[in-house]
Amino acid sequence: MADFWNTDTGEAVYRSRDAVKNLKIKVRIERVTSTAALSQHLQQEVLSQEDRGAIELKTLTSKGQQGDNEEELEVGWQEKFFSQYEMELFQNEAVCQTPLDQQYHTEVKALKKAKSRRNHRIFTYTDHDRYTNCLPFSQLQDSDLLMTSKSTPTFLAERMASIKHRRQDRRTMDSTIPKSKIINWEPTDDFVKNSRVVNNAMQTMHIMGDLGPPGRLGVKENEYLLLTIKTDGSGTVIVKPDFNTDKGPYRIVTKGEKREVWRLIVKNISPTMKTEDKDREQNMYKDLYTRHKEYLNSLVGQDFEMPPAGILRYLVNGEIVSAQGFEYDNLYIHFFMELPSNWSSLPFQSLSGVTQTCRTKTIGKENVAFFSFPFSYEAFYMSEKESEGTVPQWPMIYFKVLSLDSWQRYRTEGYGYVLFPSEPGNHVITCHTWRPLQRGTVSTLRCFFIGGSPELEDLSYVRIPGTFKVESLKREGYFTETTGSVTFNLHCIQQARSFVDATMMKKRRQKVFDQLGGFSQQGAVCSILEAFHRVRKKMQEAREALPRDLINATAQLHIESSTSA
Repeated sequence: MADFWNTDTGEAVYRSRDAVKNLKIKVRIERVTSTAALSQHLQQEVLSQEDRGAIELKTLTSKGQQGDNEEELEVGWQEKFFSQYEMELFQNEAVCQTPLDQQYHTEVKALKKAKSRRNHRIFTYTDHDRYTNCLPFSQLQDSDLLMTSKSTPTFLAERMASIKHRRQDRRTMDSTIPKSKIINWEPTDDFVKNSRVVNNAMQTMHIMGDLGPPGRLGVKENEYLLLTIKTDGSGTVIVKPDFNTDKGPYRIVTKGEKREVWRLIVKNISPTMKTEDKDREQNMYKDLYTRHKEYLNSLVGQDFEMPPAGILRYLVNGEIVSAQGFEYDNLYIHFFMELPSNWSSLPFQSLSGVTQTCRTKTIGKENVAFFSFPFSYEAFYMSEKESEGTVPQWPMIYFKVLSLDSWQRYRTEGYGYVLFPSEPGNHVITCHTWRPLQRGTVSTLRCFFIGGSPELEDLSYVRIPGTFKVESLKREGYFTETTGSVTFNLHCIQQARSFVDATMMKKRRQKVFDQLGGFSQQGAVCSILEAFHRVRKKMQEAREALPRDLINATAQLHIESSTSA
C-alpha cells in the first residue's frame, strides 16, 4: 500500500527498424487490497506463532488464492489470449457466424482438450476482433487506468479512436466548397477540425484484465483496459501507458461498491538482436540499396547529355528578388537577355520577360517591393580561332523598372544591367539603377499631370550601345539621376566536355576558357577586368561611406595646394 505509484499514464511513441512481430511485452497485475491485504495480515500473525505456523501458512497460501490475487503473462504482437467470457462464448458452435468465430471455436476446443490455458485474468483483443471496435470509449481513457482524476477526451482523441473505420478516400474538404475554390477564407469550426486529422491506417491491440472478485470471472462489467499498442507501416509504435522501466507500478481502481486497488507493471521483454544478425541485416540493406541504385541508373541510362566538343553550355536559374528605394509604388520590371558574339541560345527560348506588378512594403526607411520572380536561361558558347584577338564577353540582362499610377500610366523609374557571373554557383547581386533627367519646371509638371518620363530609345545604352563602333564614347550634356536598386539571385551551371577530360587527367584549371583550350590569354584579360571592377566597386562604396564634410575639406585642400604651387 505504500508503493510509489506511477501517475504518468500518457502514451509513449517509439521508432523501430525491427519488425513489429518481434515485440514481446510482460504484463503483471496484483491485487493490493481486500483479500490480498487480509491474507498478508493473517500470514504475519501466523508466522509469529511457532507451533501453528506451518499448518496455517499452507492453508492461507493456496494456489487458487494466489492465482486470484496476481497474474503475469508474456504477450506477443497480435497474440490472442481468450478471456473467461470468450471461452464460454466460443465453446458453443451455434453462436459462431463468421470465419473468425469458427477459428476461435476451434482454438477454444483445443485449449479445453489440452488443458494448456496460460491465462485467467489477463487476455487480449487483437486488431481482427470485433470487440476491439465495440469497446466503450470510456474504457480507453485514463479515468479507468489510474484513476484518481477524470479527463474529458479531446476531439482529436475521439477522431483518432475511430479513424481506422473511415474510408481512406474520404475527402476532408467541405462538400459545399466548389472544387475550383482551393482556399477557404472563412472556415467554420467543423471544417477546421475535419481538416486537421491525419488519416493513417494503424493496427491496434488491447491487453485487457478481468478484475472481478474471485469465482466471478467472465463478467463484461469487470473488464478493464490495461495496455493499448498501436503501430503503422513506417515503424512507429505507440504504447499507452508507457513501460515501467525505472518507474513505479500503475494503479487501477475498480468500480462498484467494493473499490479494489490493483497494481499494474508493464515491461518490454523483446529479445535483443545478436551481433551476427545485425551484421547480416546491414549487409542485406546495403545489397538492397545497391540494387535500387542500379535500377535507377538503368532508368536514366549511360548516355548522359553532353554538349559537343569546344562548346560551353551555360544555364542560369535566376530570381528577381526585390526592388527598393524608388519614388513611386506599384512597381514592375521589364528585362531581356543579350547574347554577345560567339553565344547562341535555343530557338524556342524567349529572351525577355515582365514581372508582376508589386506594391511596396516599408521596411526600416526604405520602400521594398518583393517580386520573387523566377526566370531561366540557357546559352551556348562556341570558341573560334578568329576571335582569339578579342576579349570574349559574357551574357547579360538589361532591365528597366517601371511604376503604374492610378490612371494606368507608367513611369520609368530606373535602368540597369547585370553581367552573368563567370564562375558557377550561387550569386546574390544588387544592381543600382539610374534614369535620364530632363531639367526644367515644364518637364516636372508634364510628368506629374500627364504622366510619362524620359526614356532610352536603345536599352543597351545603359552599358555600351550596340551601335557603338568608334574608339571613345562621350556622354557630355547627358543628365541622369540615381534611383533605387534591384536584387537578383542567380544559380549558374557550366557544362563542357573539357571539364570531364580535365577531371580524368587530374589537371587543375582555374578558368572556363582554359578548359575550352586556346583561351589562356583571353582568360587572363578577363581576370584583370573582373579584378578592376571589384576594386572600383569597393572604392565607390568606401567613398559613399565617408562623411560629406570630409570629402569637401579634402577637395578644398587639394585646390589650395594647387593654387599655391
